[in-house]
Amino acid sequence: MSQDLFAFHGEQQRRRLAPLADRMRPRTLEEFEGQSGILADGRLLRRAIKADRVGNLILHGPPGVGKTTLARIIANHTRAHFSSLNAVLAGVKDLRIEVDAARQRLERHGLRTILFIDEVHRFNSAQQDALLPWVENGTVTLIGATTENPYFEVNKALVSRSRLFRLLPLEPEDLQRLLQRALADDERGYGNRAIAISSDASNHLVDVAGGDARSLLNALELAVESSEPDGDGVIQINLAIAEESIQQRAVLYDKHGDAHYDTISAFIKSLRGSDADAALFWLARMVEAGENPRFIFRRMLIAAGEDIGLADPQAIVVVEACAAAFERVGLPEGLYPLAQAALYLASTEKSNSVLGFFDALKTVRDARQQDVPGHLRDANRDGAAFGDGMGYRYPHAYAEHWVEQQYLPTPLQGEVFWQPGQLGWEGERRERMAERRAAQLAAAAELAADQPLLLSSGPDRPGVDRWVQRQLGQEGERLQRLRERLWRDIPWTRRDRVLLLGMRSLIWALDPLRATPEGGVTVLCDNEADRSRLEAQMDLLEPEHRPDLLTGNLDALPPSQAFDWIGGRIAAVDLQGQNWTALLEEINRHAQPRTGLRLLISRTELGPAGALRQDGDPTELFRDLVAREQQWLERQQRPDELLANAGWQISCEQWVEDLTLPGGTELAERWLAEGSPYRQAMGEINKEVMTKLRQSLNGLGEVGLRLPMRHQLIQGERGTPSKKPAEAWAEIKKSEL
Repeated sequence: MSQDLFAFHGEQQRRRLAPLADRMRPRTLEEFEGQSGILADGRLLRRAIKADRVGNLILHGPPGVGKTTLARIIANHTRAHFSSLNAVLAGVKDLRIEVDAARQRLERHGLRTILFIDEVHRFNSAQQDALLPWVENGTVTLIGATTENPYFEVNKALVSRSRLFRLLPLEPEDLQRLLQRALADDERGYGNRAIAISSDASNHLVDVAGGDARSLLNALELAVESSEPDGDGVIQINLAIAEESIQQRAVLYDKHGDAHYDTISAFIKSLRGSDADAALFWLARMVEAGENPRFIFRRMLIAAGEDIGLADPQAIVVVEACAAAFERVGLPEGLYPLAQAALYLASTEKSNSVLGFFDALKTVRDARQQDVPGHLRDANRDGAAFGDGMGYRYPHAYAEHWVEQQYLPTPLQGEVFWQPGQLGWEGERRERMAERRAAQLAAAAELAADQPLLLSSGPDRPGVDRWVQRQLGQEGERLQRLRERLWRDIPWTRRDRVLLLGMRSLIWALDPLRATPEGGVTVLCDNEADRSRLEAQMDLLEPEHRPDLLTGNLDALPPSQAFDWIGGRIAAVDLQGQNWTALLEEINRHAQPRTGLRLLISRTELGPAGALRQDGDPTELFRDLVAREQQWLERQQRPDELLANAGWQISCEQWVEDLTLPGGTELAERWLAEGSPYRQAMGEINKEVMTKLRQSLNGLGEVGLRLPMRHQLIQGERGTPSKKPAEAWAEIKKSEL
């Protein structure tokens, strides 16, 4: 009994003499400050604690945020036996003692045991493995606390059997409430003493504490206990006392822990974001913590390649030179070139275009055919026998030391790996690269077909329009998405024969050309201008890989030739008049039962006047012009109905896409200039209407004009015809009347 009394008295003394931070430790969830993300009303952890159904937990976060305190609150709420160990002091022997005791409680009394292990990451792998079986069979319920990332520092098996909760640094308002509670608490704090603290002093203590409750309370305790009362018996704590009391916090930086990686990450991201001040701060933090400057230089060399790249090719030279200077002069003077390198990277232009290499690397790993084109092969070894090097054009013999020719393997022709940025060294060369790739021309041709009232494709330049590739810019990305949707999930075979309709560029033929090397692709284009463009693009394909090219109709095909797939992208201009009925008759002659169908029909829904009215232009002058635009746009056949009546079993998918064209004088001129497609289609336009239309288009500015496009994806296969296409079309027109 006397021992119990002595023990009780000792505990009372310990509590009275304990540091303020320990005395003020919350005992209930209501007293716990912060961590609303995991402990707010209705949150899982709060419900589990109140219901005494806490399972295996791992609490992780920086020091002073409440991990141990939360474990003690769980101990106060549970009916289970609560034991605790500190991984810094305990070993396997201590762990076995706790496990044996837990097993006996469970077997003899049916009592669960919650085992709290502080600094659980300090257990080595063998110690964590020794704990795993007992956590697995439920002998103990584990609550671990760690300042490190548990995914890296804790046994994966333990992590997989536990719920992870991250505790964040306390917010300033949380620390302010904790400070005021410590000053007001009569039992555990300073409520029984007259203390006056200025707002500047309290704000300074909260700010320097940096979300650490323990640091805040330790500083408050030092300020109170080291200050004498004034004449009225009041302890005055001003800003000067606060600055003296809160000691400079040790830099939280373990070279093998989270803080190490988080700090270097913050440094690199500050360089990437061109924030020189933040870069210097994180650099100073690493230096103060004793980080090896050679490690920092290595990371800056990586940043010079990854984040600056060809926007400033000198960046990597500067960092390398600064690293060499550091090695020559050493510390502390070597900090000058260290800071110089960081400031240079933070302030120079940025580009990550060199990441295109990894796109190329992925293609190398995925592509099946990567043969070197014949004209690029080494002609010094048996070149005469095999024709190696034949046809190669020496760039230095041409203007600007450049000539159009194929350099990529044929199956990869058109791939774009390097997308030069707009700034610095590569920005100065971007325009020239774009011209040489000629990506915009194919895109312009497709847009003109989509919007026949609005844009013309401009003069044909087949000598430049040679590169069959994914498009650069907004229009090119749009075409790429449409292309992927058109050919998605088609079960090609190598021997399939494919007929493509409505072709203006080979972008729509890339997929079937790759998928059917033994069958072949036939391309049908509408006119000689499209044929000329396609022929120029086909120059980059090996002869055996080029599609057959037809113009106008299929008369050149043998009557017996049948196709396994018929598809393509049909634009609005292709649906004008009666041409589709005749074309469908020809298609049916070259189709067979089970021939697959994949057609993408694209049509604009508004002209420029209609688009302006749609976007809120109140001008009544446009009413008649809008009606004429719609009348012209509606003179389009419906191939889905024709196909269905001609024996094709089809299904249709429709969606609307908004094209946004930049406003201004350039767009107005392309639409309204004398002889433009729009003027030809609309005929005579009232002068007042024309003037107002031009003014409205010029005034759009960067907002641009929204033009809705309706796409219809027709899928199906050939069945038994019920009617001829001409009969079907006649019935459709009759029903409309």
